[in-house]
Amino acid sequence: MHNPSVFERLFEGALWKTRLFVYIAVICSMLAAIGLFYITMIDVYYTLAHLVHYAGLDDTARADLRADTVAHVVGSVDGFLLAIVMLIFAFGIYELFISDIDCAKDDRSSRVLVIESLDDLKSRLASVILMILVVIFFEHAIHLKPHGVMELLYFAVGIALISLALYLLHKSHEHINHNTSEQSDAQVSHH
Repeated sequence: MHNPSVFERLFEGALWKTRLFVYIAVICSMLAAIGLFYITMIDVYYTLAHLVHYAGLDDTARADLRADTVAHVVGSVDGFLLAIVMLIFAFGIYELFISDIDCAKDDRSSRVLVIESLDDLKSRLASVILMILVVIFFEHAIHLKPHGVMELLYFAVGIALISLALYLLHKSHEHINHNTSEQSDAQVSHH
């Protein structure tokens, strides 16, 4: 049996407590999320405020305002998704390094923010980041006016690649959920 020295116990205790520096990342991530929610909320307010005179515009001005509004709304979705990434990151690293969030384990709460492992955190972040990239692509696609066959082909390839990425993400989540349910069933039958 290993009998640690006083120095070893003190060193290990100090080393273990360094994980508390994660509080800095948690707090900063939460502040960034709140800031992004605020910025995006203000953007949505001003986007809607520009629509007051929509009915009185001529067809060309209305079409331009509609396209700009759709682009701003898509940009707002992007802002909210980025804020959500910061929340998921903050909750995930807190649960992984500090402590489980007890109220997140409540049956009535969403399981979206319960992080079980570093792979789980990476998977959730990757899902939201992929959605942000899809939204950014959509935001740019609104204003795209292809000037030739090659530009139209590139646009189609971009859509196909996004569809493939979403399909693969869906399949990976199905695989993860299937494996998780099998592990749960095995644990229940083992007891």
